[in-house]
Order: sequence, then structure tokens, then C-alpha cells
Amino acid sequence: MKQLIETAAKLLIRSNLTLAFAESATAGKASAAFSLACDAGRFLQGGFVCYNAKLKSDVLHVKQEMLDKFSPESTEVTDAITRGLTGLIPADIHIGITGLPCPGGSETPEKPVGTMFISAILKGEHWFSERLLFHGSHEQIVEQTVMHVATKLINSLHNPAPVI
Repeated sequence: MKQLIETAAKLLIRSNLTLAFAESATAGKASAAFSLACDAGRFLQGGFVCYNAKLKSDVLHVKQEMLDKFSPESTEVTDAITRGLTGLIPADIHIGITGLPCPGGSETPEKPVGTMFISAILKGEHWFSERLLFHGSHEQIVEQTVMHVATKLINSLHNPAPVI
């Protein structure tokens, strides 16, 4: 994972882009991983951990009706926490992460443990939203999610105009 993060960090610096995270299921793991990259201060603006749904509504302004209708672990809520992050931490790229790395959330047969949601905004515009399914332990699912974010950044920033 360290090599992926370092590669993404170099591309962010080269592209003169800054990055911020709103993390629920990963609980700060993405922010922490990116903070360990060389020259992290040149691109990483910060992160906000919103593990509890009340933080999603109170700080990131996700409407309670949305949380009730879609669940805190959904594409819709992940998009909403990412939008809310734009008003909390200034950055070029805002990434929101929610999901179900372990039992105890909104898992169903259609949305099993291992289902993770990632959303990104690039310079104020919706960039991408993904629903992914990872397998393994709680820690492995979180790590796979962070590696996926780094890989997404690498693949996108290698293109002259990042498109996903």
C-alpha cells in the first residue's frame, strides 16, 4: 500500500492538487495513509472522521431524511458527505468513504459486509461515485478500500484531464 500512496502523492504534487477526506467506514485510515507520504503537506489538507451518523448530519449537513431513506452506508449518503466536506475543508479533490467493513450496519443480502462506497469531487464538480465489494477481515476491507482510492487517483492523474 505504501508504494501506491507514494505514487499517488507524487502525482498530486506534480498536478498541484490538494486532497481532503470525509471518512466513515475507514475511520481516518485513508487520511493517515496519505499523511505518511513524502511531502504530504504539499497536497493533504486534512480529513474528517464521521463514523457516527450524527456527525454526518450535524457537521456535513446530510439531511436526516436521506440517512433514513438510504442508510448511512450508501452511494447517496457518500455523495452527500463528500459535498458537505467541500464546505469544511478547502481542497481541489474531496473524497468521501462509507461502507460496511464489518457486521452491524445496514447490511442486507443485496448489500453484504464488504460493500464500500467512494465518492469524489474534483474542483467543485462531481467526479465519480463507486460501489465496491471487498472480501476479508474488517482490517483487510478497509485496507483494500484505501488502496483502491490510491489506485483511482493514480489512474486518473496519469491522464492529462482526469476522467473516471
